[in-house]
Amino acid sequence: MLEDKVRISSLRLTPQRMAIVKFLQGNTSHPSAEDIFCAVKKRFPTMSFATVYNTLEALKSVDGVRELKIDSSRRRYDPNTLDHHHVLCRSCGAIVDIRTKYQLDIPPEVSEQFDVVGNHVEFFGICRPCKAREAGSSG
Repeated sequence: MLEDKVRISSLRLTPQRMAIVKFLQGNTSHPSAEDIFCAVKKRFPTMSFATVYNTLEALKSVDGVRELKIDSSRRRYDPNTLDHHHVLCRSCGAIVDIRTKYQLDIPPEVSEQFDVVGNHVEFFGICRPCKAREAGSSG
């Protein structure tokens, strides 16, 4: 649980940081720093964007969030740090978790040079709502 990871770390728990942690706790929307800032700023109007960014960096350092670079327009954050994969809708930018494990065949020239300890598979596509909108607008 994200809140537990923060409590056992050496992170100072300011009210703003706790609001960021609470926003992320169980959040499956894979928000960007901007999304988090907009949501938490409603409660803390004087909070700076730097507070969100610094908190995300601190959470990454204690394995509290995983930074996703699947969206080329902005970094997104996932409080689920267990091994899993993602699919991104190329139309609306929605990201969905995929919990299926994938066994990848590592080429011999790589396995001779590396002990591979993990992987992250990213899929790209168009989600059903976007596909329906596209079909409706073309007809």
